[in-house]
This record gives sequence, structure tokens and C-alpha cells, in this order.
Amino acid sequence: MRIGALKLKLQLFCGDAIAIGPGKADLLDAIARGGSISAAGREMGMSYRRSWLLVDEMNRCWSAPLVEAHPGGGKRRGARLTATGERVLALYRALERELESAAKGGSFAALAEMIRTEPVHTP
Repeated sequence: MRIGALKLKLQLFCGDAIAIGPGKADLLDAIARGGSISAAGREMGMSYRRSWLLVDEMNRCWSAPLVEAHPGGGKRRGARLTATGERVLALYRALERELESAAKGGSFAALAEMIRTEPVHTP
């Protein structure tokens, strides 16, 4: 999220892996909308392999998987967020809103008054 000159990128780590960040949260949203990892990847302009690797990494970072996939045919095919996935996504989005709200005053406001819109060019 970008607020004037301030760009906030909320990432939660699991060891060296990003358990969730803005892109992974968007991927979860797309899976929830489309019911498919491949459709979510296409919507976001990434390959199925890339989207699957991100889902796999998220599933390995949390206390329970965030996405449940059912390959093949039938009524259960596709992918959906688990209850844990829905909760993690909701809490992450809430934390984003809290962070954005906190950044709108105080220290940020003071810094925003002091920063230039563009760097000064040196001769």
C-alpha cells in the first residue's frame, strides 16, 4: 500500500520464507473468487507452477494449510481456502488496514512535510 511518499509492505516470515505478504494475500483472494489455483495464477499474470509453489510455501508455513486443492473431475475439483486460510487472510487484511491507519499521522506526517517530491539533481 502506498500513502503519499510512504510505501508499506507488510510481510510475515516463517524462517526465511514469506508466510504471507501482499502478493500471497492477493493470490488467496483470487483462489477464493475463482475456486482454482490455475485461474488465480492467470488472473494475476503468473504461471500455474509459480502460483502452486506460492500456495505450497504458504501451506507449509502455517499451523494448518491455507488452501485445499482437489485435482481431477467431480464436484470437489479445484481449490478453496480452508477455515485457517480464510482466517489468516482476514487477519492479514485487518493488519494492513491498521498499519495504513497508523501511518496517516504522527511521525509519518512530520516526515511527509520534509520530503521532496523528487530528488535534487546534482550538477
